[in-house]
Amino acid sequence: MRAVDATAGSNRTGETSQTLDRGLRLLHLVADTPAGLTVSEAANRLGVGRAAVYRLVGPLTGHGMLRRGSDGRLRIGAGVLHLARRAQPLLAEGALPALRRLAEQAGATAHLTVVDGGEGVALAVVEPSWTSFHVAYRTGARHPLDRGAAGRAILAGRSGTADPVSSSGELESGAYGVAAPVLGVPGLEASVGVVALAPLDVALVGPQVQAAATAVAAILC
Repeated sequence: MRAVDATAGSNRTGETSQTLDRGLRLLHLVADTPAGLTVSEAANRLGVGRAAVYRLVGPLTGHGMLRRGSDGRLRIGAGVLHLARRAQPLLAEGALPALRRLAEQAGATAHLTVVDGGEGVALAVVEPSWTSFHVAYRTGARHPLDRGAAGRAILAGRSGTADPVSSSGELESGAYGVAAPVLGVPGLEASVGVVALAPLDVALVGPQVQAAATAVAAILC
């Protein structure tokens, strides 16, 4: 009868968990560094040797999560974008209840906007049911982050600012917007907002938008 070393199995499990943790940390580091990282820089930030980083880079590049440019720097690969796009319908579905409440409260078209490729993209849109007129805002609409309440709220959120942002005619003439960032969801840059054909009372709508953004964050965390 052969004795089984339970400690060996436990050690292997621990090593696998540590490798997975390092790989995920490496992905986050590279994602947060648009200019890319050298292997040496990645090793220093992870607190490991270069050889350990090379062992992580191999499978991550093989699965398209990382890529090495001609300058040798590590950057995010297309595989991460594929995963992100797969997750977008789940994000939209989770946000819909809060967006419906917001649209009915504010009497304006509510939307969840996320960052994609350096732009803001309307991921989910809900129109109010009781108004005579409202903005028809198309899901998938893209715009620069520095124009419109939704994009500027995302930029404000990068510094931790949760206050609502308002805009007037920045994306479309005669359209008014109020938005607040969705904070506290790892890996997600987003905002919740409303857009209307008439000026919005920020003192009234602002807290409604903030509450919806907080509700979306709670659902997605």
